[in-house]
Amino acid sequence: MAKQLIGIGESIHASIPRTSKIMKELHELGPDAYSHPSEQFDYIQKLIESQADEGAAFIAVNVDAFGETDPALTVEYMLQYVKLVRKYGKGVPICIDSSDDKVLEAGLKDWYDTDLPVAPPLINSIKVYNADQMMPLKKKYDFSFIGLLLSEDKPDGAGGSYSVDELFALAEELFDKAVGQYGFRPDQIYFDSTVFPLAIDMPMQLGVAGYTYRAFETIKKIRVNEKMAGVHFSLGVSNSCRDLPGRKIGIARAYVEKAMEYGLDAGIVNVAHHFGEKPADPELVALVDAYAKMDGSAERTNDAMMLMGQFCMSAKKPAK
Repeated sequence: MAKQLIGIGESIHASIPRTSKIMKELHELGPDAYSHPSEQFDYIQKLIESQADEGAAFIAVNVDAFGETDPALTVEYMLQYVKLVRKYGKGVPICIDSSDDKVLEAGLKDWYDTDLPVAPPLINSIKVYNADQMMPLKKKYDFSFIGLLLSEDKPDGAGGSYSVDELFALAEELFDKAVGQYGFRPDQIYFDSTVFPLAIDMPMQLGVAGYTYRAFETIKKIRVNEKMAGVHFSLGVSNSCRDLPGRKIGIARAYVEKAMEYGLDAGIVNVAHHFGEKPADPELVALVDAYAKMDGSAERTNDAMMLMGQFCMSAKKPAK
C-alpha cells in the first residue's frame, strides 16, 4: 500500500482482560511496585518496549476501568503509566486516553513533569462540549488531540443517528476552535468519526445509511475540504471486527485498507500487525467495501447482508 498508517498502540488498556489483571496485580504490590522488578512490572515494561519496537507513533494508555467506583484511582493509575511510558517508551510519546477530563489533564501535566526532552503527547479525546476546558491547556503544554465527532445534542440524522453533514459540522466546529482560538496546527488534530462493529451495522429502516458508510464518507468530506487541509484521521480499528466469528485480524486489515482509500491515515491498533503495510484478503476487502457503500438503499443493504452471511458461514469453526 502507498501510505503507512500512523499507529497508536492499543495494548495498555484496562479493558483487555489479561492486561487488566496484570495492571491490577502490579498496583496491589504497593507503593514501590512501579520502580522495583516483579513479574507484573516486567510484563508491563516489555509491553511498552515492544510497541515502541514495532514502530508505534504513540503508546496509548487507558485505565478508566479501574475508576468505576473510585474516579481518583484512575488518575493515580494514569500518573504511574505516564512515568512508565516516558521511561521505557524509547522516545515514543504517550496517548493519554480517557473519558474523564481530569485524567487527561493530570496525565498531560505529568508527561511534562521532567527535565528531559519529551515529544508532544496525544490526547484522546476532545469533543465540542469539552473543547473549552481542554484546549486552553495548549498554552502551557504542547499536544495533539483526537477530536471525537460527538455532541451532547441529540442527532437529527435519519434513524436517530448522526448524518455525514452533522459529523462534518462537528469537525468544523472543533477545527475552528483548535486552530482559530487556541493555536493548534491542523496536523495536531486527529478526527475520529467512530468505528461501529460490522457485525451489527444493520440499519433498521430503509433510507438510513450504515455507520461504516457515514464514518468513511465523513472522512472523505473532511479530507477534500480546503480549510481543514493537513488534519489527520484516526479510528479505533479493533471495534470493526467485534462479535465476528473469526478472522478478526484479517477483517481489521481489510477495514484499514478500505478506510485509507477514503483518507484514513492513523488508527488505534495492535501495532504488531503493521496494518496498511501489506494487502488484505480481497474477499474481506469486498466485505468491508459493501458496508462502506451501504447508503440506505435496499440494493446496497442486501449486498452487505449477503456478504456478511457468507463470511460468517465460512468463518465458523467446524463442529466437534
